[in-house]
Amino acid sequence: MPLDLSLVQKKCDEALATPLPHNAFTSSSVFSSGYNPGYAKLNRRGGAGGWSPLDSDHYQWLQVDLGNRKQVTAIATQGRYSSSDWTKQYRLLYSETGRNWKPYHQDGNIWAFLGNSNTESVVRHDLQHAIVARFLRFVPLEWSGEGRIGLRIEVYGCPYWADAISFDGQGVISYRFKMKKMKILKDVISLKFKTSESDGVILHGEGQQGDYITLELRHAKLLLQINLGSNQYGSILGHTSVTSGSLLDDHHWHSVVIERYRRNVNFTLDRHTQHFRTNGEFDHLDLDYELSFGGMPFSGKPSSGSRRNFIGCMESIHYNGENITDLVRRKKLDTTSFRNLTFSCVEPHTFPVFFNATSYLQLPGRGGHEAVSVSFQFRTWNPSGLLLYSALADGMVEVALTDGKVSVHINVTQKKTTRIDISSGSGLNDGQWHEVRFLAKENFAMLTIDGDEASAVRTNTPIQIRTGGTYYFGGFFQRGSSLPSQRSFQGCMQLIHVDDQLADLPAVEQGMLGVFENVSLDMCAIIDRCMPNHCEHGGGCTQTWDSFSCSCDGTGYTGATCHTSVYEQSCEAYKHLGRTSDTYWIDPDGSGPLGPFKVICNMTEDKVWTTVMHSLPPQSAVSKPSRDSRALVQLNYSATTEQVSAITGSAEHCQQHVSYACRMSRLLNTPDGSPYTWWVGRGSEKYLYWGGSGPGIQKCACGIERNCTDPKYYCNCDADHKQWREDSGLLMYKDHLPVNQVSVGDINRPGSEAKLTVGPLRCQGDRNYWNAASFNTPSSYLHFSTFQAETSADISFFFKTSAPHGVFLENLGNSDFIRLELKSPTVVSFSFDVGNGPVELTVRSPSELNDDQWHRVSAERNVKEAILLLDQQYKEVRPAPSQGHTRLELYSQLYVGAAGGQRGFLGCIRSLRMNGVTLDLEERAKVTPGVNPGCSGHCTSYGMYCRNGGKCVERYNGYSCDCTSTAFDGPFCTKDVGGFFEAGTLLRYSFLPEGTAAASATKDAKGPSQSLGAEANLTREDVSFSFSTSSAPSMLLYVSSRTQDYLAVVLRQNGTLQIRYSLGGLKEPFTISLDQRNMANGQPHSVNISRVERNIQLQLDHYPPVSYSLPEASDTTFNLIKTLFLGKVFETGQIDPILIERYNTPGFVGCLSRVQFNGIAPLKAALRSRVAAPVSVQGKLVESNCGASPLTIPPMSAATDPWHLDKAGAEFPFNEERVVPDGVNRNSAIIGGIIAVVIFTILCTLVFLIRHMFRHKGTYHTNEAKGAESADNADAAIIVNDPNFTETIDESKKEWFI
Repeated sequence: MPLDLSLVQKKCDEALATPLPHNAFTSSSVFSSGYNPGYAKLNRRGGAGGWSPLDSDHYQWLQVDLGNRKQVTAIATQGRYSSSDWTKQYRLLYSETGRNWKPYHQDGNIWAFLGNSNTESVVRHDLQHAIVARFLRFVPLEWSGEGRIGLRIEVYGCPYWADAISFDGQGVISYRFKMKKMKILKDVISLKFKTSESDGVILHGEGQQGDYITLELRHAKLLLQINLGSNQYGSILGHTSVTSGSLLDDHHWHSVVIERYRRNVNFTLDRHTQHFRTNGEFDHLDLDYELSFGGMPFSGKPSSGSRRNFIGCMESIHYNGENITDLVRRKKLDTTSFRNLTFSCVEPHTFPVFFNATSYLQLPGRGGHEAVSVSFQFRTWNPSGLLLYSALADGMVEVALTDGKVSVHINVTQKKTTRIDISSGSGLNDGQWHEVRFLAKENFAMLTIDGDEASAVRTNTPIQIRTGGTYYFGGFFQRGSSLPSQRSFQGCMQLIHVDDQLADLPAVEQGMLGVFENVSLDMCAIIDRCMPNHCEHGGGCTQTWDSFSCSCDGTGYTGATCHTSVYEQSCEAYKHLGRTSDTYWIDPDGSGPLGPFKVICNMTEDKVWTTVMHSLPPQSAVSKPSRDSRALVQLNYSATTEQVSAITGSAEHCQQHVSYACRMSRLLNTPDGSPYTWWVGRGSEKYLYWGGSGPGIQKCACGIERNCTDPKYYCNCDADHKQWREDSGLLMYKDHLPVNQVSVGDINRPGSEAKLTVGPLRCQGDRNYWNAASFNTPSSYLHFSTFQAETSADISFFFKTSAPHGVFLENLGNSDFIRLELKSPTVVSFSFDVGNGPVELTVRSPSELNDDQWHRVSAERNVKEAILLLDQQYKEVRPAPSQGHTRLELYSQLYVGAAGGQRGFLGCIRSLRMNGVTLDLEERAKVTPGVNPGCSGHCTSYGMYCRNGGKCVERYNGYSCDCTSTAFDGPFCTKDVGGFFEAGTLLRYSFLPEGTAAASATKDAKGPSQSLGAEANLTREDVSFSFSTSSAPSMLLYVSSRTQDYLAVVLRQNGTLQIRYSLGGLKEPFTISLDQRNMANGQPHSVNISRVERNIQLQLDHYPPVSYSLPEASDTTFNLIKTLFLGKVFETGQIDPILIERYNTPGFVGCLSRVQFNGIAPLKAALRSRVAAPVSVQGKLVESNCGASPLTIPPMSAATDPWHLDKAGAEFPFNEERVVPDGVNRNSAIIGGIIAVVIFTILCTLVFLIRHMFRHKGTYHTNEAKGAESADNADAAIIVNDPNFTETIDESKKEWFI
């Protein structure tokens, strides 16, 4: 039963320092006798009113001896009475023996406590975790600027007592079971240990069936191995291995608790708990004879003997309610393996030294000696640093850590300069202790790492050594001519030997030997910043002494701690980024525990379908079982069960098609009988209905519809016919899906056969993405349970508002808080406080955010940084402080929409996700006054995705694009609708039924937005289409009328395009001929024609549009339009004979696509006729996108624009493979400019002459440069802007076609 920590805290709060005698207090120094440390008791005024040291610097400390081990829960400080002396910031060190000090850690750092700002006020700190110690040291870091260090203290806690057992590496405690064999369902094991060794078995138990449990130190980490059973076939493997902690060889107490119930295990080390489930399928731990503590049992298997026994101390050992330590003290357990059993801990003889980036330790050695002999141990996380530097009598020697290996540089300048470089080891910056031995003497140098002879590196380079007598460890900051490559070191050293003598570091601490600067003695303050690992979702953690970093490659997540998913939550979200149907990675819970996975997204016009595939092929024959009477068909999906559940849970609808093909294999039997076949869905539930039916109805689809082969049965297969039958249909209850297994029962009889088809899981919609609430008053809000986000938090949502400000959400703690707010119409703010003071991030938008359109906000805060992101493009990042609090502790409810009624939010919030969980705003809004579920107006934000004239249609959950009035299809009206025309195929679209011409005749047509059925006289047309063909001549498009007016777009014999307008008033039709482009080259080309009155605009492919004008004599009204033809003309009445003679036979062969005329899409009407349309097809028309419009390319600069090319006879220098760069040679540009002026003068003269010669003719001809007819692509085509002269003249050869 867990203890009530609040009761423990109340009981464990005694004042421990006040009752102590004066001599229990010691210090680094004393200002004078009245400032003795014995006067440093809280609220006491004796002596000078507290302790002050002789010098106020960072080497001072106040120490208190509590007499014996105590549990310390709080500390308090005060300044020196009636003075200007106080301590503003300090560190706390603790120890059991007055040696081997350990700094108090909190939030992953050596903690700095805030002290006093005056002499009298008491500042108390309740420790985040209690410590057990006898000695405490207060180390001032910052003090009063007006005076000096002054301190009075109190320590709060309670007595602590526990039996400790010392293990020497030989002794093992054997706890014998009362029974020879134990089948254990539940285990609770707890103990504390401390050691200076990095390896050793702490406990072990095993059974003859292969079960075992082992807890051991390996490389100073704790490894728990457990196996509840494996089978001899290897199909069940029970071995489970979990690692926790690091740097556990620090000779400080560490607490371990192992709780197991069946396969569920809680593994706790020093308050950090890992929850895991053992592998395999067994629940019991089968152990034989005994459980051993401190090493392997002597009855263990020989293969186990290679493990080292534990060396160190253990206390408070408990196993399933038994106090093992007490049983040992009372001699109830076998301890015969101990040479000398003691109940006290032996302290190590090491004296560690802690270096920071500004430290050094100077030790003396023998001067003028002919050999350098140094050894020491070090540990660090940094890949590089200076370990040792010594100036020789005529040179220098440097031992450094470089990229994780130890390198030695010897430089001797006696007669001639001699340099020796040797290195050994690798990856030595792993935080473990590593030993370095270095010896250099005449003509010899040797470097050995970790005592491994294989690592020893020797050199016999001729050299003379004469020592200088001074050795610098961990740093060298003096100036000189011969300097080391590294200048400092961050880490720890111990067991330093100089000239084969162990350095007397206690004498150094007392100032009797050597010199040191910024060194912490008798302490190694190394921290493993990757344990616990703050890198989430499998991110790799690497660290230096001061910080850690995460590698998120291949995880699917990003950010400083790999917290945020790089993928969208659903197919619905991808659609609203403008994506089309494809395979995508989705992450339904964002930063939650579910990993990303692949699905197929099918974006239809009004729905988005998510498809999850599985491994079962269609029409899989059900094999007959060998032993069992039933055949089990297992389906393995491309996503885990949890991932699939996330899809079905948020979907609006899910379905899965199932089909059972049978021959003498019954499916369900009767509704009252036991079914032959069933399927297993979500949660391993068994379901007895089949596709097309529903829960509780043991029938197939034919039984529901009453059309089964045999009316006596409710499934086709239940008739048991010898012919193949089939029962199929959709399973549509999404809470039951997906189908994970099908159990087939009637397959064993002779002649019985069955084939099973299970379609993929298909789900539509995402309720989480559209989950929204509307806040109608400034005081309205929704409340949810407290946001749990201690070390990492992410919040994302969409909002839209017309208000200038408002709080989106807020959650408070005692002093901690987190808040997201619209501060002004252009500024979004993310503010929080984790105990280091308020932090605010703001992002400013260049446009106003209260525009009643959806905007996306994402905020993240972790131990490394805070991020605020607006609309996926405006961002602020704020690094977290290197020291200080990291945990966000919140207690109030989470408020969405207002902050206590102040600056409340007015508008909509949608898709609010916090740490991967979508908050159900709609459900809460249903019962909250002032808040309505849902939100309208999605088209204002997403309507831009409806392209090509598609109309955005509002839906409750989102929007859809209505493509009815366009020539396109698809979810965004971007899919070309086209067809392939064979020779002789034509499409006819009638604008007016017979007999309505007179009634509809009018001269006031307004354009494409009005119905052509009522407005048959046009003063404007908009025509667009794309095509591809390799044959010419041909008719592309023809619009006839009941008069002689017409519009025709044709390809001439040479493949060039011609537009012919006949509107009356002219003797011959007005013709636009684009003569330099062979468009019958098999490539797709797009044509856009727009006429308003006399002005005609023509755009081909990706080139800029060009304007033309009808002559003054021409009429501007297209009278009584009648029919539109594609591919060929088959019309009664008067038709231009030139069209019939030259272009109508054999007709267009090729592809036409996205044809549109004034809002009418005749080709789409013929191919996608959902409603009756006045369209007919003669010949064979097959839907195809082979004429789809080419890729849109941005308008080109004038330098590469073929419509404005001024150099006569120039080759058009632009195609998909080659682009002429903008950087043109300056001289070439000047010469080209002069030539262009001359040519332009000639062109103007020719234009004037031609206009004069042909000003009375109604037909406008163009000139074709030689070779244009054979041009195959745009590179050879030159089209000039002037409508009366659309060709640049090749001065050498001119051909006139009149």
